[in-house]
Amino acid sequence: MIKANDPSLHSWIDIAPNNDFPIQNLPFGIFQTPTRDPRVGVAIGEYILDLCVVAQHNLFELIDIDPTVFHKRYLNDFISLGRPVWRAVRNRVSHLLRNDNEEISGNSDMIRECLVLQSEAEMLMPVKVPNYTDFYSSIEHATNVGTMFRDPKNALLPNWKHIPIGYHGRASSIVVSGTPIHRPNGQTKAPDADAPTFGPSRLLDFELEVAFITGRETKLGQSITPDEANEYIFGLVLFNDWSARDMQTWEYVPLGPFLAKSFGSSISPWVVTLDALEPFKVKGPVQDPKPLPYLEFHGNHNYDINLEVLLKPEGGEENSICRSNYKYMYWNMNQQLAHQSSNGCNIQVGDMYASGTISGAEKDSFGSMLELTWRGTNPIQLSDGTERKFINDYDEVIMRGYSERNGIRIGFGEVKGKVLPAL
Repeated sequence: MIKANDPSLHSWIDIAPNNDFPIQNLPFGIFQTPTRDPRVGVAIGEYILDLCVVAQHNLFELIDIDPTVFHKRYLNDFISLGRPVWRAVRNRVSHLLRNDNEEISGNSDMIRECLVLQSEAEMLMPVKVPNYTDFYSSIEHATNVGTMFRDPKNALLPNWKHIPIGYHGRASSIVVSGTPIHRPNGQTKAPDADAPTFGPSRLLDFELEVAFITGRETKLGQSITPDEANEYIFGLVLFNDWSARDMQTWEYVPLGPFLAKSFGSSISPWVVTLDALEPFKVKGPVQDPKPLPYLEFHGNHNYDINLEVLLKPEGGEENSICRSNYKYMYWNMNQQLAHQSSNGCNIQVGDMYASGTISGAEKDSFGSMLELTWRGTNPIQLSDGTERKFINDYDEVIMRGYSERNGIRIGFGEVKGKVLPAL
């Protein structure tokens, strides 16, 4: 067992039972305060453990690591050190936070130096993203979209069960939770119109996704097998792939998503490591037909992560509109990374790979407004008496996720974004 995952561990920090960040989680992120410049932290309960300060006190001295790696604007330098270092640091942090360890807890000055309340910190983008790929790996989502826009009897395209479909997206417009998103302008064409028009999207949507981040490079021409992929994946974040459906419908033929997707994507600030999620591995859906040899894998690589989407109108309360689960994914993240690299495309540290919309079989598990309202034909009723077919200006979309087993909850926190009018 990974030491930091021990379910019997307790911290000297008081942590509520339903908190996303118990001692068994310890996700990494980048934060700043008015008195601390950007640096690496670990979430523990309602606090952040400042790893820059911990390193300055030589509390990582038994790990072969340059302590300045924690005094950085992004996690890239740290995660480039590889999985053995990620695990060693997380295990050491776990040991420092245990209720039987007084290296920090036994000194009130150390506690004040090392701990920051999350409520008093600003979370920043955790990684510098050099490349971003968005997949299309939920069979329920792909079937729903195919049913709506093509042929209900042949909803899946012929290649869908043979290849993890994806496209290369826009890395520069990925933003951290809390960053407002402006409604995009673009070309759209009404079904009964003779020509397209240009203006703000009228059919703005969210897509419920989970993204993984790579922490190890490959050389051009090198490929990764599904069984090797865990050595390259640092951790996961929640991901909202904002989408302009009217722009997407007009532009996606013949080359696929472009401006309808590239205006913004939102991520949660804490990166939950694969190690922390190890206890929540589950078997994925049966893949039929059998994947080609380069996509075959051993063991379980799907993860039981409960997901929820909430919509909050301006001045109103949160409305839960979707509950889904990452375990529904047909193509798992190991297969996605194997396919991405199969042509020799070089992988870089900090690359982000989004799952594609995560939908389940039940209507309330559909991971987009497009599906939840079935192209706007069945609007969602909100608690304030209004209804939504798609997302309105000043609406805030909030996504949350967590895994839970045997009383241990490993959470992601949340990713939220408010929609502002087009510029």
